[in-house]
Amino acid sequence: MSLLKQIPKLLPKLPDFYVDDIIKRALEEDINYIDVTSDLLLSPDNRTKAVIKSKADGILSGLEIAARVFSFDSWGSRIASVTVTPFIQDGEKLEVGTIICEISGSTCAILKAERTALNFLQHMSGIATYTRRCVDAISGTNARIVDTRKTLPGLRSLQKYAVLCGGGNNHRFNLSAAAMLKDNHIDAYGSITVAVQALRERAGHMIPVEVEVRDLEQLREAISAGANIILLDNMNADTMRQAVEITQRRAVLEASGNITLENIRETAETGIDIISLGALTHSVKAFDMSLVICNKESKCIN
Repeated sequence: MSLLKQIPKLLPKLPDFYVDDIIKRALEEDINYIDVTSDLLLSPDNRTKAVIKSKADGILSGLEIAARVFSFDSWGSRIASVTVTPFIQDGEKLEVGTIICEISGSTCAILKAERTALNFLQHMSGIATYTRRCVDAISGTNARIVDTRKTLPGLRSLQKYAVLCGGGNNHRFNLSAAAMLKDNHIDAYGSITVAVQALRERAGHMIPVEVEVRDLEQLREAISAGANIILLDNMNADTMRQAVEITQRRAVLEASGNITLENIRETAETGIDIISLGALTHSVKAFDMSLVICNKESKCIN
């Protein structure tokens, strides 16, 4: 049995002020000061409907972010010229042809926001989809799928939210959330034991301590030093099984390094508690979807 209690997960609502800052930067980058196609071609009074369609099977994430993109004008001010009606929610399954949402309002505003909205939606849904594949691959074990800090600068909260949409869990959000002694910290300070002791004295009782270990000898030292979590770095399945036996639930065990969909099940079956994967965020494939303008009969044209 894992040391971690399995409880139902609710998707958090990301703060509007945080999301809006990201959206404004993205729109400024894409539009600059004018869309020379839409602004010069279309009247501000021109209105239309469009839908966003899934072109693959997977998990949705980022719909609220994408919807907020359509509510800004070129200068980052809130406007009400576009309405987004969702037909599916974050965390739900997508199939080829699924209509994710309908968008109605200013044609110019829709076309200006299209790429930025899809960039968020495709990237976040890609993370959620790959996360769900990993979660499904270890179904029935006591292990949990967890992300890392290997995120794109400025997008960490969005990426970690997408991991939750896929059924995964979050590791620490930043360096302030927990103390984690990696190999370089240990090499720089001298040893696991003295480093853990120093952190215990200086960090206080509210800060958990995780220690990265490279072999079973370091594992024993980390246990003796009182580490709360121990990261088994790049260990094979046989060594991880030994680590589980040695630890006897005295610490939470995390496996990381060279873990893929091909070996993730074997890793989970060793009895470890956590499997952390940088690949969830740093190299995920964008999910395939598109925005399609509809004609007067509300039939979307290809």
